[in-house]
Amino acid sequence: MLKSTLLFLGLTAASLSAMAQTPAVAARAAAPAAAPASCPALLHQNFKRLQDEAPQDLCQYAGKVVLVVNTASYCGYTKQYEGLEKLNAKYGARGLVVLGFPSNDFKQESSNAKEIADLCYNTYGVKFPMFSTSVVSGPNANPLHASLAKLTGKEPKWNFTKYLIGRDGKVIEHFPSKVAPEDPALVSKIEAAL
Repeated sequence: MLKSTLLFLGLTAASLSAMAQTPAVAARAAAPAAAPASCPALLHQNFKRLQDEAPQDLCQYAGKVVLVVNTASYCGYTKQYEGLEKLNAKYGARGLVVLGFPSNDFKQESSNAKEIADLCYNTYGVKFPMFSTSVVSGPNANPLHASLAKLTGKEPKWNFTKYLIGRDGKVIEHFPSKVAPEDPALVSKIEAAL
């Protein structure tokens, strides 16, 4: 049946073979698939997800503008979750991702992951990625925050410290806790990076 259909169309095995050898077809066949974006050293790390502790490779955010924030549930700055989610929603389609890292470094975070997740998702509507509780300052800081502190010379002094990372994986700027997500200084840096 296939042979008769090909003959009806005027195609023979020889003509199919000749078509496959045309320069355009041969070039497409020989061209390698597009290589995935390389992962910058800063993002070449894994962290457990808050809600289920599934390991997450931060390389999935390579090529994006990343805002890393250490968070806490019982802090005067906890309401910044709302602003962070607004940033994530507003600029997410353009390539921004906010990454939240709960920490009890300043004695204002729950030790219960379910409580943290409930606060984030149910109280503040957080949809950006949140990771399991970790240390963000001092000699036991998680590898990402240790690298950020080394690169900027500034480790988190309090909850909701922010680090803006460019698409190339290089740190653009550090913002202290008092800089709210809607602060023009932060927003302008995000927009410039996008």
